[in-house]
Amino acid sequence: MKGEWVIFPGIPKKDRKSLNEYLAAGGYEAARKVLTQMGSQDVIEEVKKSGLRGRGGAGFPAGVKWGFVPRDVEGPRYLCCNADEGEPGTFKDREILLHVPHQLIEGMIIASYAIGANKAFVYVRGEFHKEAASLQRAIDEAKEKGFLGENLFGSDFSLDIVVHMGAGAYVCGEETALINSIEGRRGWPRLRPPFPAVKGLYGRPTIVNNVETLASVPFIISRGADEFRKYGTEKSAGTKLFAVSGWVKKPGVYERELGIPLKELLEDVCGGSRDGRPFYFVIPGGISAPPLTADELDVTMDYEALAEKGTMLGSGAVMVFPEGTCPVRVALRAIKFYEHESCGQCTPCREGSGWVARMLEDVEKGQLVGEDLELLADVAQNIFGKTVCPLGDSVALVTLGFLKKFREEFEKHLDAGRCPYAE
Repeated sequence: MKGEWVIFPGIPKKDRKSLNEYLAAGGYEAARKVLTQMGSQDVIEEVKKSGLRGRGGAGFPAGVKWGFVPRDVEGPRYLCCNADEGEPGTFKDREILLHVPHQLIEGMIIASYAIGANKAFVYVRGEFHKEAASLQRAIDEAKEKGFLGENLFGSDFSLDIVVHMGAGAYVCGEETALINSIEGRRGWPRLRPPFPAVKGLYGRPTIVNNVETLASVPFIISRGADEFRKYGTEKSAGTKLFAVSGWVKKPGVYERELGIPLKELLEDVCGGSRDGRPFYFVIPGGISAPPLTADELDVTMDYEALAEKGTMLGSGAVMVFPEGTCPVRVALRAIKFYEHESCGQCTPCREGSGWVARMLEDVEKGQLVGEDLELLADVAQNIFGKTVCPLGDSVALVTLGFLKKFREEFEKHLDAGRCPYAE
């Protein structure tokens, strides 16, 4: 470890729920520095220099994204924080909302100043009642202390933050569907262009960033981009919150450097297999990431290395499955989720997710023939890249990923006329 972690300083992580606890740890000094000593473009350049990439799944450089906001457009701009953590297996952002909410607020102050926004929204997953209450308490504390509101730290910059609760729709985690939802519209993703940085919330320039992304910003400003880059790899800089679940002794949320070997994360950090059974496969980045088989676990947890393996880091949700797990059933569970959460706007996703789910149900029951697996792959392939948002792509990635890695398992179901893992 090169000093303290970016999100959770100290091991084990220390709570900084209250304003006094956060101030004692140097809280809001980064925001003070920005508002009293730095120009908005200076902030953007420092974040660019840090190499911070979006922690919500896409991994797009945060500073570059901020720079897309046009400087010559009069009128309001907005910052939206995406706290709609609905990806199965992902449970990291809620830890920030519960344990270090002021760090998120400080990151939002800095980001809002950088893009020229005086109003910001935190879109919180509808089921996150405790998390929303924790964040709202922190916002109230910050307002009372003068860290939110008018003329922050004696500057001419003002900021108001609003907590907006979602209604439980997974698709609203997509940034344009999130924007529609805040506006009171149906949570359907928008066609792009125009992109939100040019025309987003209420038709104004808008930046949407993930909770973990924004919570990383105070460290970059207070300690410097070079210090941030001491963590991670050249192209995947910084630390990452990994939400590890499944067949390990110590599941949980762990902050580690990007580029940590997956085996080290599973064996040393999480204690290895729960009962000694070998790992069969691992999903490394949320349920939409194609799986890694047991002989592919010699990989580092960063964007580039996982892409070379045909999968992705995504949200950093690591799901571990032991020998004896039916991969067809796991794929089916994932597709049933996407079928349920499809917003219905795009025909390939609306209809295709149902087709894939029904075909996987028939595979699990052993009611298809070998040629039907080719049809299953064809249906999935014809969803990929043909929808407004990535939900349809997720259906295709899961289906094609499991078919590629576990073709023999699919065929065993068909040969046996049933699921061979069923008791």
